[in-house]
Amino acid sequence: MTETEQLAHLPSSPSSKAAWQHGKHTESAGASPPLSSRAQGKQPHRNYPAPNESFVLLQDSVIRNIPSPLPPNTSPKSAVSASPRSGPTRSVLPSSIPSQTEPDQPNPTPISHHLRSTMRLFNLLTTRTDIDHPLCAECTQILLSSLQRQLDETKKERDGYSAFEKEVKKEKERESQDVSRDEAERKIEKLIIEERAAIEQLRSAEREREQLDEELRGLELEEKVLEEEEAEFWHSHNEHQLVSANQAALLASLRAAYAADYATYEKLERTNVYNDAFCIGHDGVFGTINGLRLGRVPGLPVEWPEINAAWGQTLLLLYTIARKLDFTFDNYRLIPMGSFSRIERTVGDKATYELYGSGDLHFGRLLHNRRFDFAMVAFLECLKQLMDYVKSQDGSVEFPHQITKDKIGEASVKLQFSQEEAWTRALRHVLLALKIILKWMTNGGNG
Repeated sequence: MTETEQLAHLPSSPSSKAAWQHGKHTESAGASPPLSSRAQGKQPHRNYPAPNESFVLLQDSVIRNIPSPLPPNTSPKSAVSASPRSGPTRSVLPSSIPSQTEPDQPNPTPISHHLRSTMRLFNLLTTRTDIDHPLCAECTQILLSSLQRQLDETKKERDGYSAFEKEVKKEKERESQDVSRDEAERKIEKLIIEERAAIEQLRSAEREREQLDEELRGLELEEKVLEEEEAEFWHSHNEHQLVSANQAALLASLRAAYAADYATYEKLERTNVYNDAFCIGHDGVFGTINGLRLGRVPGLPVEWPEINAAWGQTLLLLYTIARKLDFTFDNYRLIPMGSFSRIERTVGDKATYELYGSGDLHFGRLLHNRRFDFAMVAFLECLKQLMDYVKSQDGSVEFPHQITKDKIGEASVKLQFSQEEAWTRALRHVLLALKIILKWMTNGGNG
């Protein structure tokens, strides 16, 4: 539907429609050039009602005060009607008002008084303008838009005249100063020189900017390289930190293990294995080695297997000490064999003597005991050689009993033709001498 058809359907007077068409024509003829987006943003925004909103809403107080019966002299055009197409109630005022005034009512209602005042105002406006009043809301907005455009055009003309007036004043001021042509040319030349200097400075600044851009690009490349080097450095640093932490943990574990091993070593160093392997003591009148009694006395019979085992331990102790001291016996060789140990001569007839006895009652026992005595005398000779060696190494070592042939102290080690008490005492002296030598050896006296 075109604008003309829409205008024909509007409920307005012909004069209002003609004024609107005249304003529309003026707008299209003298339309100003389009404004920029910045200027458009500064223009005031006006919200005009849509065509279907061109009506006047009555207030609730007015509606409540309207009498139900219509006065007889009220024009049918001023009656309040409700449009079936529009939802809200609207009041359409008459398009033309008669010039003569209506006679006053004896008791006018508020609405009739209001209508008479409104008709007088509309009549006054109609006589003073080219547009018939009243106007609908849409026509009023169109009229206001047209008047606003005329006002804007008038302001633009005023601004143009003001600018022209300023230029004229400036020309008059220049003419009043009476500047000569030569002076103007000199000023022009001076300005040209200043312009050239400014252009040269601008070019120099541009060249300097290009150099700075080049330097900036170089610095950016260097920065990138440095960032890569820094990342690589931190990567290697982290790896070294991990390796260092692992090595520190390993070192701590090694130190802990070393401390534990050193404590064990000191404990073992303080431990005398010879004392544990060969525990020499006494049990009453008997000397003992590892709990085995060595000797016999009346009333306390000791079995020969125990005595033989004790002699085997004693011979093994003497053999161990000599081996530890790297000492070699003269004329004898020790053969430790437990309860059946022997001593062998290395010179002469190279006889072998059994260092164990027997309690059997037969003729061969006498011969065996004789060989047993020879073995004990040979053991005593080997012990004497070892005692002399210890004294030669450390003169502070003292032995309480001296060895002379088959005697140690005043007791003989021979069992045959001697008392058992004396034999037992001699064996106890033998164990004491071995204990002194063992103590000297374990205390580091051998170097």
